[in-house]
Amino acid sequence: MKKLIFIALLAIGFLAACSPKLDRSMAPSAAPAPVIQIPDYQSFTLENGLQVIVVENHKLPSVSYQLSTDWDVVVEGDKAGAADMAGELLRKGTTTKSKAEIDESMDFIGASLSTSSSGMYGSSLTKHSKELLATMSDILMNPTFPEEEIEKSKTQTMSGLVSAKTEPNSMMSNVKNIVNYGKDHPYGEIVTEKTVENIGREDLVQFFNSYWKPNHSYLVVVGDITADQAKADANEYFGAWIKGDVPSPSFNPHTNPAENQVTFVPLKGAVQSTINVTYPVNLQPGSSDALAARVMNTILGGGVFSGRLMQNLREDKGYTYGSRSSLSSNRIVGSFTASASVRNEVTDSSVTEILYELDRMISEPVNDSILTFVKNSMAGGFARSLESPRTIARFALNTFKYNLPKGYYNTYLQRLEALTVADVTAAARKYIKPANANIVVVGNKDEAEKLVKFSATGKMLMLDQYGNEWKDMAPAPDGITATSVIEDYADAIGGSEAIANLKTLRLVGSMNMMGMDVPVDTKLEVGKKFSMVMGAPPQIFYAVTYNEGKASASQMGAPMPMDEATINSFSSQAYPFPELEYANMGYTMVLDGVADLDGEPVYVMTVTDKDGQPKTEYYAVASGLKLKEESTEEVPGMGEMNSMTVYKEYTEHDGIKFATKMSQIEGPQQFEISVTEVNVNPKFKSSEFKIN
Repeated sequence: MKKLIFIALLAIGFLAACSPKLDRSMAPSAAPAPVIQIPDYQSFTLENGLQVIVVENHKLPSVSYQLSTDWDVVVEGDKAGAADMAGELLRKGTTTKSKAEIDESMDFIGASLSTSSSGMYGSSLTKHSKELLATMSDILMNPTFPEEEIEKSKTQTMSGLVSAKTEPNSMMSNVKNIVNYGKDHPYGEIVTEKTVENIGREDLVQFFNSYWKPNHSYLVVVGDITADQAKADANEYFGAWIKGDVPSPSFNPHTNPAENQVTFVPLKGAVQSTINVTYPVNLQPGSSDALAARVMNTILGGGVFSGRLMQNLREDKGYTYGSRSSLSSNRIVGSFTASASVRNEVTDSSVTEILYELDRMISEPVNDSILTFVKNSMAGGFARSLESPRTIARFALNTFKYNLPKGYYNTYLQRLEALTVADVTAAARKYIKPANANIVVVGNKDEAEKLVKFSATGKMLMLDQYGNEWKDMAPAPDGITATSVIEDYADAIGGSEAIANLKTLRLVGSMNMMGMDVPVDTKLEVGKKFSMVMGAPPQIFYAVTYNEGKASASQMGAPMPMDEATINSFSSQAYPFPELEYANMGYTMVLDGVADLDGEPVYVMTVTDKDGQPKTEYYAVASGLKLKEESTEEVPGMGEMNSMTVYKEYTEHDGIKFATKMSQIEGPQQFEISVTEVNVNPKFKSSEFKIN
């Protein structure tokens, strides 16, 4: 073995000696951009107007079908969210198959199938393509939009909207779109709980029947199939699809900012500011300078770590973990955004640096070496993307949809290589507008006044998460105190006499977690004992018992450690309405004032427990009922975690109102809680509160 290694080393030495010497003092010259041979496609049009594009690829025995509708915008108004819901529910049932049957049939052949508001995608082994196409055709021709699936979708959507109310990026997305395009523009419409509630089955059917037409659609077929076979299949499975006109809704055009304007969205308790410097741009897909614009944006902050925004705000200043930019094209209107999430105290400094980098992008030509690095990075990403059939399908579709030259993507690398510093500078001067931007910040209101200096008019918009004028908290009326708010709450849920007669209580219901309903059974002896079991035998996810100062808990059957603080936290749960016991438990209450909560005036109160942990509670001025509570807690190893409970519905049992529908958010997790059975003053056995 050693002899073989020795001979190999001699051979390597000989080859090295015979090889020409490299001049390492000179950088090697760049090789010419390779010629990319993207598979050619064939196309034809069915009698109903459906345009079919076929890309043959016989390397693997699989085939994919991308059905894409071609419409620009939908004006949804007070039913915003209907189009997305229709797309989601399209595959949830047909006149011939239920959702379960569709899922089972696709699983049986190992196929994937998904739908959206603008199309449908399916892929399978070639030998199963007939079964896949039959299901796709059935979904397309015979959707039913089942009522039970609509209700599930609405519940899930509204649950997500609850957490979005205090999630900075969601708030930013809403307000950014509104200030960029206006509320009356389709891109400025936002989905709210009210718009979701307005959606009915007829709206989903109307959207589908109006916008899904074969003569305004494309079918891209990629894979192990011939053009002749694809044509026969398209006629067989999609030929009966009836053509028609698609609406062209009218709407108010967007208005580009004539000068910098600042919009601030207050978020109570925010420890970071989320910043967007943004505005609409007129960048059409496939325009002559689209590639130069993309390279320019990549240099500024479009993904690579060497981006100017990242290097400035993260590496040099240490303001943030990341700062990036995006530049999007669109047939109606595109957009530019430079963004960062930064510490509160450097909010104004960060805006200064972002605007500086935008101005620098225009005034300071990019370094040749950086340009080369970015072009090489983009070339590598492009080459890797060609491994995906969906990329090839997208290229073919874009060529048709945007009237691109047939070889547009084949020459991508040559066009990328040919770009110069002058091209990048020209794109920057056309699309980067540091003096004509919407500067939008979501964060702590204390930082707002520092940002007025960036507004050309010296004025600042203050909006809520829905883009409405933000209303500051008003002082509580004379005579209203934290104590009186709690007293009104007691009256609202039934009065002190009825509550005093409540000795024991059992609540039975469920908690929906990630689409799964988990049974929840809660029992308590008022002020003394408490137990809760999540799950049902043989699978108990979580169980806790508190019995007059002692407690035990288990998770998935494993005992959980109990310290004094944890045991004390369980003691308050032995009360059906712990709010009425705050004074006895050593809590302090401060009435902050009157605010607006989703259009309803509420009393806002800060409650601090005896360990100094605060939370904010919201009580309806009109009804006295508690509507929401929220808090932020430092969790070891996880940082700050937000917690929120929204009380959606109260029902009366034996003269007392109990919250029976709630949304609970714990950090990234969200749960829907529903109480289906309320038993007032039941009899319990002592064993039901036994400490293990």
